[in-house]
Amino acid sequence: MSLKDKNVVVTGGSRGLGLGLVEALVAHDAHVTVVARSADALGAVRTRLGVATIPADVTDEAAAHCILAEVRPDILVLNAGTPPRMARFDQTSWADFTAPWETDVKAGLYWLQAALNLPLRPGSRVLVGSSGAAVNGSQMSGGYGGAKRMLWFMAKYANGISKQKELGIRFQAIVPRQMVLGTGIGDAAANAYAHDAGIKPEDFVARFGAPMPPREFGERVVSVLVDPQYAEGFAFGLNGDAGVTIIEGMAA
Repeated sequence: MSLKDKNVVVTGGSRGLGLGLVEALVAHDAHVTVVARSADALGAVRTRLGVATIPADVTDEAAAHCILAEVRPDILVLNAGTPPRMARFDQTSWADFTAPWETDVKAGLYWLQAALNLPLRPGSRVLVGSSGAAVNGSQMSGGYGGAKRMLWFMAKYANGISKQKELGIRFQAIVPRQMVLGTGIGDAAANAYAHDAGIKPEDFVARFGAPMPPREFGERVVSVLVDPQYAEGFAFGLNGDAGVTIIEGMAA
């Protein structure tokens, strides 16, 4: 599959890993629309990369439906999320614990439902951003690991609905398996865990092996989209050492 002239919508694509993906998609000649809340950040990415931008709150159900109806993407990447509020488990508040559910999971529900109910065209692909925290947990980030696992489950549920309704839409989960500095979410987690261990954030992140800067993350996601060996997989682990690995086969 070539990305040339494909319409791609990326939520949360104005910073961090999402921005790295947008850069990679543009380099592969895709037509990219970035959805994010900050008008200033959107203006910067629009000026630098020439992408289309739409300011919106990803937890706005109506916005999800309107944007997909307007753009009709071939590929939708659900990347937006809130940085976890880091605290020791015995000291976290309910509001902090549930913040990823109120943003990441809520947005995931609305955008996945919009993709199914619009619906997107047959052959469309939806990539749902999860996290390595969904595999092993993350004891200092409250409900973040559970929220990211829920998104993984939701992508699987969406595949079941697509099959039942014969929509021909494929939903896949993207699972970064390491913290990435300079991304907000990665910085918050690395700083908290490094402080707890009495080391520098750079030293803590080094435990994951080779780094995976945002642009390299973006190229790995592009590989998932264009390489035939990943066409039928469901959940993909991404890291600096192994590149892309299939960690779960296609959901039934």
